[in-house]
Amino acid sequence: MTESSGDTAERIVVVGAGECGTRAAMALRERGFAGSITLLGREEVVAYERPPLSKAALADDDPELVHPWTPEQLAEAGISLRLGVDVTAIDREARTVVTDAGAMPYDRLLLTTGAGSRRLGLDHVHYLRTHAEAATLRDLVRAGGRLLVIGAGFIGLEIAAGARQRGMEVVVVEAADQALARMVPPVVADEVVALHADHGVQVRTGTTVTSVDEVAVGLRVGLSTGESLDVDAVVAGVGAAPHTELASAAGLLVEDGIVVDEQLRTSDPHIWAAGDCAAVPDARSGHRARVESWRSAHDQAVTVAASMTGGQEPHVAVPWFWSDQYDQMLQTAGLPTTAVSEVVREREDGSLIHFGLDAQGRLVAATSLGRGPVVAKDIRVAEQLIATGATPDPTALADPGTPLRSLR
Repeated sequence: MTESSGDTAERIVVVGAGECGTRAAMALRERGFAGSITLLGREEVVAYERPPLSKAALADDDPELVHPWTPEQLAEAGISLRLGVDVTAIDREARTVVTDAGAMPYDRLLLTTGAGSRRLGLDHVHYLRTHAEAATLRDLVRAGGRLLVIGAGFIGLEIAAGARQRGMEVVVVEAADQALARMVPPVVADEVVALHADHGVQVRTGTTVTSVDEVAVGLRVGLSTGESLDVDAVVAGVGAAPHTELASAAGLLVEDGIVVDEQLRTSDPHIWAAGDCAAVPDARSGHRARVESWRSAHDQAVTVAASMTGGQEPHVAVPWFWSDQYDQMLQTAGLPTTAVSEVVREREDGSLIHFGLDAQGRLVAATSLGRGPVVAKDIRVAEQLIATGATPDPTALADPGTPLRSLR
C-alpha cells in the first residue's frame, strides 16, 4: 500500500462490478484506503475480460472466461462483492443508493455502470456484449451458413472475421460511408475492408437494414438499396450506449456519458464515474470523449482511485485500442478524430503507419494495421510521443530510416 487514505468508518460504494469497478476497488486498497468498500454488480458472475468475447469467442468451441480477480482475492482485500444486485436509484441528499436488496449508505460513490449494445428497432437480431450473448452467437455460427453483420466497427468486423474463419458466408452492412469511421483514418479503414474482401467478406457501406423477417429458409433481410438477402442469422455491432440512467435520474450532469472532470469527479463532489459510462476530457485536445476500451477502463480505474483518496492527479493516459482482423492486428493510440493533418510512414515490410497531428503540430494519434509484434512496437513508441506532447518534424516522421524514438 502506498498511502493511508480515509478513516476506517468511511464507506465507499462502487456501482458496477465489471473490470473498471473491480480494478478501482483493488486500487483503493492499494492506495491504503482502510474503510469499507462494497462492490455491486448486476451480473451474477465476477468481473471478466470482455475483449475475448469478440476476438476469440468464435474461434473456440467453449472458451473459458478470463477473470482478473477471483472472489477469494476480493474478499482477502476486504472488498464486499455483491452480485446479482440491481441499483435502482441514488439519493444524493441522504448519500444512499437504493437497490432491490435494500438501501445502502455511502460517503463516496463510484459509478462504473459501463455501457450496453445499442439496439435497433428490428426483430431477430442478436447482439454481443456479455458472455451469455457470446455463447448464443457461437451456437449460430456454422460452416456453410450465412451471416449478416450490421455495423462495420471493431466489434462487427471482428465477428465477421471469426465467422468467416469458421466457414460462414458473411455480409457486413454499414450505414456510414466508411468502415471504422469513429476510430481510424479513412485510408486505414480501406485497408481493413480490403483485407476482409481478400477473405471473401462483403462490406457494404452507405447501406442500412430496413427489415428482418422469418421465412422458411431462415431470415430474409431487407436493405435500403431495395435488395433482400436470405441469411441464417443477423448480429448487430453498432456501438455502445452508456448506462447513464442512474446518474441522470439523480440529477448528475450527463451528455454522451456521465460528465466528469480531469480527476473523474462528477458534478456531485461525493460521486465519481469511470469506464465506458464516463465522458472524460482528453488531456491533449480538451475534447470530452467516452473511450470504450479495455486499457482505458484500467487506466481510469487507477486515476479514480487516486482521486477518491485525495489525489489531485489528472487523467492523462493516452487512449489505446486494438482489434484482431484475421492474422493482422489493428492498433490505434490517441484520438484520430482530433487530428487535422496526417503523415504516413511506410515500413520495410510495406505496411503503413498513419500519424495524426493537431493544429500545433503535436502528435495526437497513430494507427497501423499489420503483423502484431511490428505494429505493437511502433504504436507503443507513438503512444509515448503522444503522452509527452511531441511535435515531430513531419518529414522525419514520414522517413522509415528515422527511428521513432528519436522524434521527441
